[in-house]
Amino acid sequence: MAIDMVFFDFRDEEKEFFERNNFSNFNFTFYKESLNLESVKNLSEEIKCNTTVISVFTDSVICENVIKEFKNLRIITTRSTSYDHISKKAAIDRNIAVLNVPNYGEKSVAQFTFGLMLGLVRNLILALDGNFSDKTELMGRDLSAFSLGIVGTGTVGAAVCKIAEFFGMKIYGYDIKPKQELVKKYGLEYLPLEDFLKNSDIITLHLPYTGDNFRMFGKSQFDLMKEGAYFINTSSSKLVDTEVLYNAVKSGKVKGTALDFTVCRFGSPECYMPQNPSKICREENKFLTLLKSEKNVIITPHIAYNTKETVNYILQSTMDNIKNAIQCGNVYGVY
Repeated sequence: MAIDMVFFDFRDEEKEFFERNNFSNFNFTFYKESLNLESVKNLSEEIKCNTTVISVFTDSVICENVIKEFKNLRIITTRSTSYDHISKKAAIDRNIAVLNVPNYGEKSVAQFTFGLMLGLVRNLILALDGNFSDKTELMGRDLSAFSLGIVGTGTVGAAVCKIAEFFGMKIYGYDIKPKQELVKKYGLEYLPLEDFLKNSDIITLHLPYTGDNFRMFGKSQFDLMKEGAYFINTSSSKLVDTEVLYNAVKSGKVKGTALDFTVCRFGSPECYMPQNPSKICREENKFLTLLKSEKNVIITPHIAYNTKETVNYILQSTMDNIKNAIQCGNVYGVY
């Protein structure tokens, strides 16, 4: 019997993968919309009754009341590394496996990170304005003149190390699990957080949001940074206090910042974000809007990973994980 599987957050770029591959044991239904408390109301009773597997991206919010709508759901798989948009308690209570894609896009994200980095230190935002009467403001710096601080030295952080070494940068790392192979291979130097912040000219974040690291970059962290440091975040908005970042940019403490994430999507009253989710969302959106009006600020809509190669890898890993869970009982999931 074929397995009924429903994809949400489905994009046109993902169609080619399913046109090239034959999954005869699955009945697929695709929705471009995200899955949340509102959109689940529009699903047919047949879908909600027969679906065994759902696949989502980070724009969906899978809370307890969404899960309750699916009568025979066995697996939720997210086409992402982060999984905080899926209620852990609700999944465990229903004995539903939650699968993710632990590692993907390390090359894509690392390359994009350096695209952002070059955009900042070479003043590309100002240059694109087209006013070339005075090029004084457009004078940039060689990357070899900077020390790079990498927060999170997993697969993506390691790929960033590799490129940084090529550019001749001094590399610092901060991670609760240091990787000695990166020390030997790229000359990475791990430092305690305080020393890390004081010594890094450019700081880039490459770690998942876990709940425990909510706003790990707040006022005390930005106060410790070098005057005129650059700050890059391709991970999660929830790692940073956006108001503090805005104030640091406005004052010149941070000379430039590049952020690759969508605006806060946690507006539902069912949201399980810490503190007051609605207030957090409003604040984040407000200060992101203010940041856009500042010089030398780059904000992109969570596209660092978004290459053809990475998208295909994510989809293949998703299907492989599901088949392993169903056929072999091997669940390499998060819970």
